[in-house]
Amino acid sequence: MISQLAGTVVDLGVNWLVVSVGGLGLKAWCPPQTVMATRRGSETVLETSLIVRQDALTLYGFAAVAERDAFELLLSVSGVGPKLALAVISVMNADELAVAVTGGDTGALTKVPGIGPKAAQRLMLELKDKVPSLLAAGGAAQPAGAADELWREQVRDGLVGLGWSVKEAEAACEAVAADAAEGASLAVLMRAALQRLAKK
Repeated sequence: MISQLAGTVVDLGVNWLVVSVGGLGLKAWCPPQTVMATRRGSETVLETSLIVRQDALTLYGFAAVAERDAFELLLSVSGVGPKLALAVISVMNADELAVAVTGGDTGALTKVPGIGPKAAQRLMLELKDKVPSLLAAGGAAQPAGAADELWREQVRDGLVGLGWSVKEAEAACEAVAADAAEGASLAVLMRAALQRLAKK
């Protein structure tokens, strides 16, 4: 089992990173805010989860152990696959997920693209007794980084990749433009945009 990657980022996309470890480039699918907190040529450490399927080995990477634990906990729910679990972690951190589940806040979960009322209820039911460990672990740390002139395009593409429409993504970008003007990092801007969409 590959539980952590530490190396140089050699390539990246909206929701993935390729990390060079000992001359081997490993691709990990990540929450957009994790990707946006880094750049090509930078050093990074990812907490990872390896999903083994009959036809593929897929690696998922996170900025913190709590995020990885939450991702793996979500996979224990019937009907939840890696793509949906990653979407949840992209919208809320481990603490927020735990609070939503323990508080019975199905509305918070239905803000995630792909989760309707029935799926939210199933998540609540199956995770209710499992989330206390997430509260103890704490939320994910967000590495700091300077926002660049491409922030709007990157945040918009990240939101669209998670299932929101281009119109919704652009509106969220406009809502956080003031933060960008003050020099907020891409990771912070992505988190703020996700929170704006989750409140709608």
